[in-house]
Amino acid sequence: MGGKATRVAFGEALLKVAAKNQRIVVINADLGKSTNTVKFVEKYPDRSFNVGVAEANMIGIGTGLALEGWIPFLCTFATFVTGRFETIRVSLAYVDANVKIVGTHAGIAIGEDGYSQMGLEDIALMRSLPNMTVIQPGDAIEAAGAVEHIAEHHGPVYLRLTRQKVEDVNPPDYQFEFGKGVILDAGKGEGRDLTIMATGGTVYNAREGARQLRSQGLDARAVNVHTIKPIDRELILDSIQRSGRILTVEDHGLSGGLGSAVSEVVAERGEGLVRRIAVRDFGESGDPVELYKKFGLSKENIVAEAKKLVKKD
Repeated sequence: MGGKATRVAFGEALLKVAAKNQRIVVINADLGKSTNTVKFVEKYPDRSFNVGVAEANMIGIGTGLALEGWIPFLCTFATFVTGRFETIRVSLAYVDANVKIVGTHAGIAIGEDGYSQMGLEDIALMRSLPNMTVIQPGDAIEAAGAVEHIAEHHGPVYLRLTRQKVEDVNPPDYQFEFGKGVILDAGKGEGRDLTIMATGGTVYNAREGARQLRSQGLDARAVNVHTIKPIDRELILDSIQRSGRILTVEDHGLSGGLGSAVSEVVAERGEGLVRRIAVRDFGESGDPVELYKKFGLSKENIVAEAKKLVKKD
């Protein structure tokens, strides 16, 4: 697989925004190398803190720094930081602290490390907090744009990043637009038969799936949903109006993620079909590509599920 892991792009972009904004600080929970914040620590040692394997303490320190005017980036694995949900809820979100929570190694695509290291319930947890923004970029250039945005955005943010490399899905001149889904690929009818909405590591497969469907006579368009909260309601409703069908794809548990967010919007509209492709069980150790096949996140399964959805009518 080509491209670059979004966690790598995050580390590079963080250096750039930190050079412009002296209030940015980084707090690590003993995973600076894995979260790609090592270069930040080397360049800005007086703005870097490693609290060890003490994520709840990291959240408390970050909140305190934010209340004093700093902009803390809290960096560790997605599953470890959101596993301290109660601390995030009461100590951070409740006081609307301007903290950026960065969860890397999200989803089953982290591979051989297995379920205990996989963030699969993290979006569901963060979406449940009233004032939490949730962003998951689909490639490296989008990750860089997201970092630039959240450095200026006031309020708590959860940024979800990949361990694995992801193929580029956006052009070199791409500009990140907060809260707006990106139509990557559209047929002549621009989604007359269905829209496929994906986020994070699954976006490339979704785009390729849409292309294959069009080659087989189905008018499918692919949409990259990088901002999961607030969700792009306008684009979701436009998609339902066009075809009445949306297929969502995500490397996250079935409940509470992108599919749930899209379904909520469609349910409030009162009509339309949503089919969700997500991880329906606990993860396991294995090769990332093989895990995507087993858990239904491959291009081939996306195509198969899309055909089933279209046949429902």
